[in-house]
Amino acid sequence: MADYRKMWEDLGMNVDKHDLLCEALPDAFGGIYLSQEKRPEGMNYFNFVVAEIHGVRPAELLEHQARGGKVFGTFCVYVPDEVVFAAGGIATGLCGGSQFWVPAGESVLPVNTCPLIKASVGARLDRTCPFFRIADMYVGETTCDGKKKAWEILAGEVPFHVMDVPQMKRPQDIGRWADEIKGFIKVVEEFTGNRVTPEALHQSIVMLNNKRRALKRLYETRKADPVPISGKDALLATEIAFYDDPSRFTEMTNNLCEELEQRVKRGEGVFPAGAPRIMITGTPMAIPNWKLHHLVESAGAPVVVEESCTGTRYFEHLVEEEPRDLDGQIIALAERYMKTNCACFTPNSNRIQDILRLAQEYRVDGIIDYNLQFCGLYSTESYLVKQALDAQGIPYLHIETDYSEQDFEQLRTRVEAFLERLRK
Repeated sequence: MADYRKMWEDLGMNVDKHDLLCEALPDAFGGIYLSQEKRPEGMNYFNFVVAEIHGVRPAELLEHQARGGKVFGTFCVYVPDEVVFAAGGIATGLCGGSQFWVPAGESVLPVNTCPLIKASVGARLDRTCPFFRIADMYVGETTCDGKKKAWEILAGEVPFHVMDVPQMKRPQDIGRWADEIKGFIKVVEEFTGNRVTPEALHQSIVMLNNKRRALKRLYETRKADPVPISGKDALLATEIAFYDDPSRFTEMTNNLCEELEQRVKRGEGVFPAGAPRIMITGTPMAIPNWKLHHLVESAGAPVVVEESCTGTRYFEHLVEEEPRDLDGQIIALAERYMKTNCACFTPNSNRIQDILRLAQEYRVDGIIDYNLQFCGLYSTESYLVKQALDAQGIPYLHIETDYSEQDFEQLRTRVEAFLERLRK
């Protein structure tokens, strides 16, 4: 990583403590990612992004602010980034995926709060993540009670807007979500000083749809056997999509896809043909939460798809591009985002159908239902997931874990036993 120390100091970061984080990341990334065999050349861009994770993109965000632009930090796939970009702002993801930030989060949150929330709060309070220091406004949502109360704490640190996600998907709920988007447009316009015009919103809808198309193209290559890219690398690309420049990310992902599609034509893969194909479903995995993928793939089985917010939920379904008036565009946004099947909804049978559909499309041999500790929504819904998979005869393993390495060997034993069952 280049020397960004002056930038970090100017952001008011705890640079000495941040150094500890920077020292640990290269070894972790090298052992998990760079040690892989037959990695696509196109992954070099994503390697670079991780190597400069607290440098290049933060510097770009600061340049944007120096030109008078605003940066919005978002915590959920329900926040319509299209609105931010249409107003001349930049949206960047903020979720924390590191155990490093959990202790600071626990200083203000109950210990039995999910690690994603604790890490996200801790990253701000710890002053060790530039993205949490740069964002002019945070945008959260009401997908769980833990987040709702955490937002109140972070609102004491930085301007905060909360979008109220409906808990059902009836026509009136979609109308309510459209009203939330209208309210968000007003907030963004006031904060940036720029109008969200139909022309600008159309451009941002197309831009982010193109990013979704690139991710869809990437995931399509994972349907091949042998699979041309590891699940770890596909997960990394999806994680980076949350904060990289959208147009650049789209270009680099499409470049990667061209390489992968050639591999598929030649029958080349990173795992042997016939290796057990695994789907991971459940809670999201923010950088650098690569533990489960690493365990599964180190045991010789590729992860071929993720039904999660850092997987298919992030890019499936495009925003309808045809409406050119603001009201029509808002309805199109509301309809698209309400197709995302988070466990916060009731009933949530569409998520079960998504899992069954993806299992068939990606020809999976087994499913690992991944749950972050203390996430009551996904943990409770696991019962219904298991019920549906049992009815279809699809092997299933439920895992509940956190960001620490304390259960690594225990999880390894369980994963290896599950894969052995699939190989019989």
